[in-house]
Formats: sequence, C-alpha cells, structure tokens
Amino acid sequence: MPHVAITLSAGRSPEQVRALLHEVHDAVVRAAGARPEHVRVVVHEVPRTHWATGDVTLAEMDAGGLP
Repeated sequence: MPHVAITLSAGRSPEQVRALLHEVHDAVVRAAGARPEHVRVVVHEVPRTHWATGDVTLAEMDAGGLP
C-alpha cells in the first residue's frame, strides 16, 4: 500500500492542492502498478512563518527580507 507524504509551504488554493493529490495519486498508480484504492497521499502544509531557509522564514522573504 503506497503512502506518499508531501510537505509544502501554506498558501495554495484548495483547488491546487486537490490537483496535486490527483496527479500524484495517478503517477503512483502508473509507476508502481498499485491499485488506485490502495494509494495514500497526504499533504502537510507548513505556515510560511514556520519554514526557514538560511535563517530567514518564507514569510520574511515574502515581505522583502533577505533572499
């Protein structure tokens, strides 16, 4: 039973997340030969204030902080 976990910064629309779930599900079915009803896909959305690269949060980057 394949399980795919995706971690993204928050900010995408529900429609975008749904499209991602669909595309990943279909890719796993094709690539792994898994039965569609056995594929699990989970999206974890992290607030942009809780995700940092080089000690700068994504929210700070959005506000014009360091690159």
